[in-house]
Formats: sequence, structure tokens, C-alpha cells
Amino acid sequence: MIPPDIRPILQLDNVSRDFGGVRAVDNVSLKFFPGEIVGLIGPNGAGKTTLVNLISGFLPVSSGDVLYDGKSIVRTSPHAIARSGVARTFQIVQPFAQMSVLENVMAGAIYAGDCGMREARQKAMDCLEFTKLAASAHMPASELALADRKRLELAKSLAMNPRILMLDEVNAGLNSSEIDEALRMIQSIAARGITIIVIEHLMRVVAALAQRAVVLHHGAVLSEGATQDVFRDPKVVEAYLGNRFAERFART
Repeated sequence: MIPPDIRPILQLDNVSRDFGGVRAVDNVSLKFFPGEIVGLIGPNGAGKTTLVNLISGFLPVSSGDVLYDGKSIVRTSPHAIARSGVARTFQIVQPFAQMSVLENVMAGAIYAGDCGMREARQKAMDCLEFTKLAASAHMPASELALADRKRLELAKSLAMNPRILMLDEVNAGLNSSEIDEALRMIQSIAARGITIIVIEHLMRVVAALAQRAVVLHHGAVLSEGATQDVFRDPKVVEAYLGNRFAERFART
């Protein structure tokens, strides 16, 4: 439960995004608070990645407002939003293939600004240690396996000193032990006071990580609240989770 006197670090007020005659995000209003992990779930095409693109400035909103730390960022460029502390990973991981793992993360540190080469190298190594990639620091990023490319994406984001970190299907394609390791990393990041928004299709990941869950359906918020309550919401069961999941979840 968020204390009533805590101000949200990120607030969406009636945010919509239209593509021609199609409304991909429909009048979404949400608040996110410091240090919490929020699961953003819903069917394919529900508008989850589009919403992240609106927050990060990759797409302009059609209407509504996005407030970061109390100030509107809807007319702010993506690079300025990123430098201010709003970082994200991408669903399709695309590192700078010919650069080393270390150089990839250094690029994130330098991009964030106020960082010379020596400091960027140290910050990058710290992030690689955290993500268990230090032994691969001088390897070309193109040689990393999928799980390590996902970790590299996370290390690059952390090097930017985020206050908000949006993870777009960071566990996709990982095996069970790799997912467990990723969960521990994400929980450790949130413990630093960083707000984490997780787009995820694996419900065991959402159940293990998120204090709150938001379900998007046809671009609109179908349900929002404590994760366990959202998983039991009949509207969510019908539109997304299905009765088999609900019955299995009830037994856990």
C-alpha cells in the first residue's frame, strides 16, 4: 500500500494515442510511485508497448498528459526524457554488435551525460558486475547468447542512472533458471528506490515481482490494483487469463 502523502514519480492523465482511425491507447490514467514494481499486462495488441513509447517520448500523445516528477514531458524529446532518468529496454534486443560488451554499457553511461570516459568505464564495469557480465566485458556484443544480450540491455539502462525503468518483455526467450536470476536482479534494482514497470506475458513473473498490476485491453485500462486482486478479477479472467489460470492461481 502506497502512503497517501507520497507523490507519484510518474502520472498519466487521460492519455490517448490514435493511429489513423485506430485508438491504440484509450484515455489511460495511471500513477506510479518511487521504488514500486508494477506489472503491465494484457493480450497482444492491447497497447502495452505503445504506452511505453508514449512515456519515453518515442511517440507523441494524441491527447492527455504525461507528468514526470510533477512536470509535463509530452513535448520533450526522447533523448532528454532518457537523460532525465526515464530508461527503458526494448522487446527486440539490438546491441551495438561490433562494439564490446563494455563499450555498449559505456555508451549508456556517456549518453546520460555528466560523465567522462574514466567514470563511464567504471560505471559500466559496476553495471556489468551487477548483471553478471563482467567476464564478457571485452567480448563483441554480437557473440552474446540471448540471455546475456538481455542482461546487456539491462546493464545499458542501469548505466543511465534511471529513476524509472521500463522493461519490455525482458524475460522472453529465457529458460526457468535464467528467469529466476532476472527476477532477483529486478528486485535488487527496485530496492534502490527505482520505479520499475514490467511488460510481461509470464504470469508467474508478474506474481513474483509486482506489488500492483495494470491490465490493458483494447488500449484501455481493464483492471488495476494489487496483483493478486487483479488476477482474480472476473473481467481479467474472461478477457485475458482464462479460467484454467484462475483455477491454478487459486490453488497457490
